[in-house]
Amino acid sequence: MHVMILGAAGMIGRKLVERIAREPSVLGAAISRLTLVDAVQPPVPEALRSVSSTLTIDLAQTGVAEKLIETRPGLIFHLAAIVSGEAEADFDKGYAVNLDGVRALFEAIRHQGLKSAYVPRVVFASSIAVFGTPFPDVIPDEFFSTPLTSYGTQKAIAELLLADYSRRGIFDGIGIRLPTICVRPGVPNKAASGFFSNILREPLAGKPAVLPVSDNVRHWFASPRAAVGFFVHAARIDTAKVGSRRNLTMPGLSALVSEEIEALRRIAGDKAVALIKHETDPVIERIVAGWPTQFDAKRASALGFKAETSFDEILQVHIEDELGGRIA
Repeated sequence: MHVMILGAAGMIGRKLVERIAREPSVLGAAISRLTLVDAVQPPVPEALRSVSSTLTIDLAQTGVAEKLIETRPGLIFHLAAIVSGEAEADFDKGYAVNLDGVRALFEAIRHQGLKSAYVPRVVFASSIAVFGTPFPDVIPDEFFSTPLTSYGTQKAIAELLLADYSRRGIFDGIGIRLPTICVRPGVPNKAASGFFSNILREPLAGKPAVLPVSDNVRHWFASPRAAVGFFVHAARIDTAKVGSRRNLTMPGLSALVSEEIEALRRIAGDKAVALIKHETDPVIERIVAGWPTQFDAKRASALGFKAETSFDEILQVHIEDELGGRIA
């Protein structure tokens, strides 16, 4: 099987590659070729170097998608994106990457299939940002998409394209609406949701963090480990069971910021919590106010997708996967 990962240098991309390196058959078949693509150089684990190649290119540039699809990968993970805050701040860049790049990929697959039979599995990273207020207390699978950010709009359009191209048999697609992934490793990025991770990751490392919203903000979460599990499961699932509604809201944990902080207190103590400083950011507050807070993700759960059920679990995943089981 030839597997291609677009956005392989990003957090989820790296962790997906690491999972494949640990479990070579996790995607359901032996990998004969692994192509890792990103705008920056993707890392390659030692265990995969014999089957891997890397490409440092921008998918949104003219002709790039066609060159990638000429190699006819059988499984494509599309994880590449400009994150929410950056897409809102840079309108042109957000649409170029989050929409034009997606359309270019889908069209490249279509044109390759016109030459000879080619119908790959495409697993697309979408987001709960496709939903917008007003919300019910718990959002059902049947709730409509009315995004209130450019990022959410770009993802919602891509979801519609994925469903239509799948309906027409151009590829076999499945869209994964990710919760906010927490705790993200590394350093803060430009995502509006970044503070959800910052207020846990930094204090666990003995560093200060800023909370830009009220601690009574509620949101929908899953860990990086769960996110990788979503994509692995989507790669192997029988899409006949998914049906024509190809975009799925993933299971997750609905929690208040205050509940995040109390989980941090239980695990790392008052000293860690004291490192969190509240500095209101009206821009972040406005963006977050338009996000959903709780889902009944019954379709995805029935199809076998799984996530954590408490913030203590989410913190423990971070400590195990990123801190070697120890905290500062």
